[in-house]
Amino acid sequence: MIKESLKEAEMRMKSAVQSLEEDLATIRTGRASPALVERLSVEYYGAPTPLMQLATITVPEPRQLMIRPFDPATVKFIERAIQASELGLTPNNDGKVIRLNLPPLTEERRRDLVKVVQHRVEEARVAVRNVRRDSMKDLREFEHEKLISEDDLKHGEEELQKLTDRYIQQIDAIGEKKQKEILEV
Repeated sequence: MIKESLKEAEMRMKSAVQSLEEDLATIRTGRASPALVERLSVEYYGAPTPLMQLATITVPEPRQLMIRPFDPATVKFIERAIQASELGLTPNNDGKVIRLNLPPLTEERRRDLVKVVQHRVEEARVAVRNVRRDSMKDLREFEHEKLISEDDLKHGEEELQKLTDRYIQQIDAIGEKKQKEILEV
């Protein structure tokens, strides 16, 4: 009973960490990365579609992304989505491919991005703590219903805390790595 509860908590904590990693991949650093735009939502025949389903995204140069749509008719939709996004990039298109030139980040913009990273890291920590809270509640319910003993409850709470600490450390490490990446000139 306790093991299942801990397993479920671990799966939920893992998904919070994965979500953070995916989220941080979209925050741009000094170099171009396809992750920057691949999840960008493009209005394609009335349905929002991720860019990675409409085009191949390559990095021909360290500060440039090249987007080659599978269907040349989607160029204008992709271009519109990039302009409407919060990336702050201007797409250049030659009718077949779209090029995005990434300007070097200013010191002020780097600090702003670090704040965004810190905010997202804190959200991930809160998500992990919420999982811990829910699991603690379940364990206490099990004890209240006499499904487990008081000693089992204490042991389960200790294991849950160890699990929480481990995932919080992972989240902090991911956040620090991303901040270093952003501040790297």
